[in-house]
Amino acid sequence: MQKQESGKRNLEFWACMFSAVNSMSRKRRMTLTSFSLIAAFLLTAASAQESNNSKPEQATTPAVAKRVINLWPGVAPGSEQWKQSETNLGSGGMETTANVNVPTLTVYLPDPAVATGTAIIIAPGGGFIGLSINSEGHDVAKWLVARGFAAIVLKYRTKQIEGKDAIELGQSARAAFMAQLNNHALIAEDGKYGVADGSQAVKVVRAHATEWGISPDRIVFTGFSAGGMITELTAIQSDVSARPNYAAPIYGATFPDVPSIPKEVPPFFMAMAQDDNLAGPYIVRFYEALKAARHNPEFHIYNHGAGLYSNGIEARLSVHLTCSRDNRR
Repeated sequence: MQKQESGKRNLEFWACMFSAVNSMSRKRRMTLTSFSLIAAFLLTAASAQESNNSKPEQATTPAVAKRVINLWPGVAPGSEQWKQSETNLGSGGMETTANVNVPTLTVYLPDPAVATGTAIIIAPGGGFIGLSINSEGHDVAKWLVARGFAAIVLKYRTKQIEGKDAIELGQSARAAFMAQLNNHALIAEDGKYGVADGSQAVKVVRAHATEWGISPDRIVFTGFSAGGMITELTAIQSDVSARPNYAAPIYGATFPDVPSIPKEVPPFFMAMAQDDNLAGPYIVRFYEALKAARHNPEFHIYNHGAGLYSNGIEARLSVHLTCSRDNRR
């Protein structure tokens, strides 16, 4: 009964979001397939279905028990006055975390016998309004840790939305989402705390390198959708000590502009859906900026975006992450 009620609340929450789309043309709806909050949860459902049907064979080596640590010592800077309580809606692949004001790292460590010494920070998507915490977070971490990687899920801060129940939260999320569609600059504004958390995550992981059995110069950052934007901005930031050694943004783009690209950046693996007309042009723009700065990112374009387990993304990403073990800067 509890599981049914949880699913009902999740459907009520997203019913408010979907109603915003009904008034749009089919063409406009197709533009939401990568970055938007609606897309994040359509992709969650697709990813869950795909993983059941064609999920790669899992490694049998058990992972060391996970641990959760706060990202910042004390209250995260900039959100001292936030009052909304963190809320989890739904369950399983559809679980959504909203109103994150205490960012954390959930650390999955592999069996030492198969550990690669490489850590992968994972930033879920959700338009900076919520986090697709399982399908683009913990499920990815479990897949990676079974293959010898230390997998670390970044639960970063999201835009504060008001509401005392799922319906009211959905209405607030819908309003925030529609505002982003009408003004892409709001995406950067809503995401600035998540970006700050991304930089802090790299620092914290490096500080724990010895304890967690990883190399401080083998830190990968990957993220989906909004998490992909965090990945990109973390990898090209001015603070070299907070950059990862490898970056893999998955259908993520920098909004509304591409920042200047430094002379040196980590190797990039990029992936997007060819029918993504919202984030797609921004993703291509970021790729072209990297090329113009004389970097050589690897870029894969798939028919449709549907999470980790579709269209061979998991196979190609696995190859590149495995190669990154020996790509020391």
